[in-house]
Amino acid sequence: MPMIAARSSSTAGRMVNLVAAPLMPHRLSVQMAQPFPSGEQFQLELGDQRAVVTEVGATLREYSAGGRRLLDGFESGQMCSGGRGQLLLPWPNRLRDGSYQFGDHLLQLPLSDPERGHAIHGLVRWLPWRPLERGPDRLRLGLTLHPQPGYPFTLDLSAAFKLAGDGLTLTLGAHNPGAEPAPFGAGAHPYLKPLGDRIDGALLHLPAAGYLELDESLVPTGRRLSVEGTRFDFRRPRVVADTVLDTCFTDFEEPFASLDGIRLWFDPQHSFLQAFSGDTLHRDRRRRGLALEPMTCAPDAFNSGLGLVVLEPGQEWSASWGIGLDGALTEAAVVLTADGP
Repeated sequence: MPMIAARSSSTAGRMVNLVAAPLMPHRLSVQMAQPFPSGEQFQLELGDQRAVVTEVGATLREYSAGGRRLLDGFESGQMCSGGRGQLLLPWPNRLRDGSYQFGDHLLQLPLSDPERGHAIHGLVRWLPWRPLERGPDRLRLGLTLHPQPGYPFTLDLSAAFKLAGDGLTLTLGAHNPGAEPAPFGAGAHPYLKPLGDRIDGALLHLPAAGYLELDESLVPTGRRLSVEGTRFDFRRPRVVADTVLDTCFTDFEEPFASLDGIRLWFDPQHSFLQAFSGDTLHRDRRRRGLALEPMTCAPDAFNSGLGLVVLEPGQEWSASWGIGLDGALTEAAVVLTADGP
């Protein structure tokens, strides 16, 4: 065992002998700051609005306005689950068997939905995005998506978040710097938070006249159906009740959807919206929020071509959607919640 050498010293006029003593081993405890699972947290503020976007996935983790949390997101110490707030690029939703033909090439992607044997929700959800511009009420993040198995194309992507008086706007951008065309689609996965604990008593308004028929693996069959007379008809606001949704809506009479007074709007680039009630999530998150996912193309668009964008070499593309509070719809939802469904 190591020893401390003996020596003599004088303290307050007295001689003190320091005898040899064993150097006892000990463990040094150091409190280290742990990194967030979702990387750096970018906070935006304007008035009573607050949003948090994460480095990983350019994910909208949190958004509140008027003293109300509008999103069913996740905490800074957690890893994102259920796609909460993530961006879905360069395709949203499911791609059948993870395979598609583009030009003369038959391409195979990793099966990120192994239960059903599909590729799902793109390639950027778990990648780190870099800040390009920052301000108190705005943020623009960027990412270069490099060629990889199943998607041998390069894309320069951007996501710009901006708070204004009417809410939060997100503008997605894409640029093809390569020499070949690239297939492309975009989507996002925010869960809107109801006034109550569950979506069952929430007031939902989806002014969509049609929806896509899905097969047993949740991929479109190619048939577009009318919502008339079905459980999917929310053209007039009504309570969700026990309706199970994992449904792609289209043919919107007006480009928005709302839940308990939270309004999600989208520009004409977005022709589809997936509604997901979360019934297949872990039991403590089921039906706690309603995912309303604006999408520029249909599920499996790389195969069907429905809404697919082909980015030519040098082409740039952008699309926007946003979230805010609708005062009139909020008041109606509050009354409904107080009275009960």
